[in-house]
Amino acid sequence: MQTIPVSWTAAGTRRMDRQGLLTPAPTAETSPADIAGRMLGAHAQVASAAELSIALRLDGATRTDVRDALTGGHQPTAGHGPAAGHASAACEQGSAPLPRQATLVKTFGPRGTIHLLPAQDLPWWTGALSALPARPTAFSPEARMTPAQTAEVVAAIGDALTGAELTVDELTEAIVARTGSWAADPVMPAFQTLWPRWRQVTHTAAQRGVLAFGRDRGRKVTYTNPGCTPASPTRSLHELVDRYLRAYGPATAEDFAAWLAVPKGWAAELFASLAEKGRIEEVTFVSGRAWLAAGDTAFPDEPPRGLRLLPYFDAYVVACRPRELLFPGSAAARALAGGQAGNYPVLLIDGTVAGVWHQRRSGRRIAITVDPLRRLSAPHRRALDEQVERTAAILEATADLTLDTLTVGPHA
Repeated sequence: MQTIPVSWTAAGTRRMDRQGLLTPAPTAETSPADIAGRMLGAHAQVASAAELSIALRLDGATRTDVRDALTGGHQPTAGHGPAAGHASAACEQGSAPLPRQATLVKTFGPRGTIHLLPAQDLPWWTGALSALPARPTAFSPEARMTPAQTAEVVAAIGDALTGAELTVDELTEAIVARTGSWAADPVMPAFQTLWPRWRQVTHTAAQRGVLAFGRDRGRKVTYTNPGCTPASPTRSLHELVDRYLRAYGPATAEDFAAWLAVPKGWAAELFASLAEKGRIEEVTFVSGRAWLAAGDTAFPDEPPRGLRLLPYFDAYVVACRPRELLFPGSAAARALAGGQAGNYPVLLIDGTVAGVWHQRRSGRRIAITVDPLRRLSAPHRRALDEQVERTAAILEATADLTLDTLTVGPHA
């Protein structure tokens, strides 16, 4: 059977449209959690970048709207967009400190990195992440934990964090009280110090639905138990592939593996299984043989249009491939860090990277410097002015724009 061809421009237009990068979604119909769902999470290692990633895709939204969605400071919208009804289990928040109205959860997501995820999607996210192949441990034999110890510590974490928000030190004391002093042995090299043994299973606890980030206590991070029961691993993995292909397809199994940081062979087997079941279908793409979610084959005729300032680790630049087309020519050398996307905020023009930018905040003023890789046309210059104004509004500040060569290095 002949496969349908999909062009790079058609893929770019659909990808941008589906997550509000062509036209920001109306806030009356779309919530920050909806947008985070469409993006497959907002990378939140840099909190302000996650806020900007989500808010720039929502018409008129600001960082406060994202923060409210994370803390429960506002009543969620009645609808939840494409994420509604997919989870086979619900997160039982009950008396846990995550407010009942919170629609976003800060936790460990794809690639083991901190993300903002929709609260209602947490069951299938934890189900999928807990089913991924285990990564080789970097810890010495004497520092490692046995499966029994891991289970004991995860149970202790879940118990200690239920109905509480604890700092690392407080959680360490609570774990030791439930397991023994061995859990706090300083054996994990980290940031020129040694962390307690239990911290090597922080990600595991998050994947099993018993740990997420709580509200910051001053400068200190806290953790809490979101009370989430992971959904079926098989159904959750199918859900993850379906969402990924709808957001960033056409894509190969290798693309998926790179995005999720899993072995290529494992991803290839997963895709082959889904193809046999008719859950995904093959198309011809610029990368060769690629895949879409079954039946999701409609693409727009128009090429991607528009100029956007995307922050650190924005989902669009991290997930979209082939990377050589997203970062064409000199963009690869200027905006990638050792081949890794996201370490620089980027200027996106018509769906491809066309420069980098940087912001420096002082009080309520932000100095934004943009380093374009080519001379901007008059329409692009006007669009850039609008984007700078929009960025400032999202960050609740006033911005000054400078076009200049940037020497700021990549974010780690």
